[in-house]
Amino acid sequence: MTTSDTADRPNTPKTRVRSVVIGLALIVLAPLVITGAINLHQFQKVYKNKVENELSVMIERHSFIIDSFINDRLSDVRVITREHPLERLGDADFLRQVLNIMREEYHGAFVDLGLVNQEGTQVAYAGPFNLEMADYSSADWFEQAFANESYVSEVFAGLRGSPHFIISTQRRFGDEVFVLKATIDFEAFNALVEGIRIGDTGFAFIISRDGKFQTSPRFDVSLNHHPYADILDGRIRSDRIHVVDGENRLGHSSIFTFAPLKQGRWLLCYQQETADALEAVRRVVRLATIALLIVAVGALTVSFFVSRNLASQLAAADLERTVMTHQVIETGRLASIGELAAGIAHEINNPVAIMVQEAGWIDDLLHDDDPTSEENLVEINRAVGQIRTQGDRCKEITYKLLSFARKTDPSVRAVVLNDIVDEVIGLTSQKTRYANVQILTELSPDLPSIQASPTEIQQVLLNLVNNAVDAIERPGGTVTVVTRTEGDAVVLKVRDTGKGIPEANLARIFDPFFTTKPVGQGTGLGLSICYGIVEKAGGSITVESEIEKGTTFTVSFPRKSPDDIQSTGPNNEREIL
Repeated sequence: MTTSDTADRPNTPKTRVRSVVIGLALIVLAPLVITGAINLHQFQKVYKNKVENELSVMIERHSFIIDSFINDRLSDVRVITREHPLERLGDADFLRQVLNIMREEYHGAFVDLGLVNQEGTQVAYAGPFNLEMADYSSADWFEQAFANESYVSEVFAGLRGSPHFIISTQRRFGDEVFVLKATIDFEAFNALVEGIRIGDTGFAFIISRDGKFQTSPRFDVSLNHHPYADILDGRIRSDRIHVVDGENRLGHSSIFTFAPLKQGRWLLCYQQETADALEAVRRVVRLATIALLIVAVGALTVSFFVSRNLASQLAAADLERTVMTHQVIETGRLASIGELAAGIAHEINNPVAIMVQEAGWIDDLLHDDDPTSEENLVEINRAVGQIRTQGDRCKEITYKLLSFARKTDPSVRAVVLNDIVDEVIGLTSQKTRYANVQILTELSPDLPSIQASPTEIQQVLLNLVNNAVDAIERPGGTVTVVTRTEGDAVVLKVRDTGKGIPEANLARIFDPFFTTKPVGQGTGLGLSICYGIVEKAGGSITVESEIEKGTTFTVSFPRKSPDDIQSTGPNNEREIL
């Protein structure tokens, strides 16, 4: 029997070794392949959910910014209408002065101003177009403007032949009703939306409920295509954020995100091709394929690289989660600022209006026949003093708002809750006055300090106070803020006399995006952010409520000594041991 004959036999030692090696390789490889496939599937699923959550947070943040842009401009027009008599509103020179101030203040967002009587005739106009005495009686927006106290129109071409939309408020003077309308620059408004981009294929635009474009989309869009058709037909609710999978006009799989604007009359639409949104997953798939090919050659070597790769992915995911947490907190701060904006804007506009009025009075006195007369000098000094007083008032209001609006400082240091209470009550004073709500305080004079981020604790208290004020539906209610020590804890209580929270909602009150407020009046993030901030500071937050009697939120912080704090590195941030 020859050597070759022996080698060809199936039961030779060489053959058996080869079979064992192959068998062992398969035994090692099979679990790795199965585990890898399962992990890859789970990773893809989790990552897609993360992308959808990020898109929801982003679209909610931008819808808030766009709604704030519209509401702020409406507040500006409303203040002008309410603060000035018909004689001044009907004066084109006065409207021109106001328009110049508003264009300078808001970087050209306002195009023109006009006063329209109830017959539809524009009796006073300031702007770049020849629209004096223009007849709007047949305009689509005219009927709505006189039927509603305040009105924001759709985007249309109108008499000027270019896209624009109108913000208007009405006021009765005697037996007549007049409407002050302001035209908003389409390019400035469109830029707010065009700035929403992620990746290579992501873009945003706004449509009305009747399918009309309110901004210019970056790419060609068919509103008859799923899922826009479902939304426009009402098959998908427009009172909350939706994330929908579908195909774009080119037939590519895409992710569509929708958020309501103008109480649901407009929709902010964002779409991105799925492949672009999940590019990181595609990279992971390619890497996994290469890894599996390497595993087929050497299972042990591949195991090492896979383990290292997974560890790096987990580290990256943890970093992304930290970044997302800071983004959500910052979104909550923007929402809180939005809740304060209307009241603060009105509080600032009032002294500004007085300053403008006094400046006009000084100008009239200076053009008098004898501006240096004693009587005129007394009036000028009085007017200058009034301007200085109102300017100081604006400065104080602006300082308080900027103090809160600065980016969240995560550094931990000694915080006196009583000081935070004083700051927040100052920020919310305008809102509480308009709501006819009284804020009472019961502050412990010997309250020890806690170790926490001052801006984050300020955000917690501001959210709780705003929610308490919003919960009081009848005028004359009270919100009581209490600070005291209980054992080793420093306790903060916010108690209101509002409508209370149903027992069924108490278990979900701290869940993200859960809110009982009407659409457009709450993000559902405030209490969730409060819970996260308090938990990070080592404290706890609880709620007690009784229908028609009120609600009490209790926040407890551990009392820490300065020795319990250590430096965290080059940023000089400190953390609790």
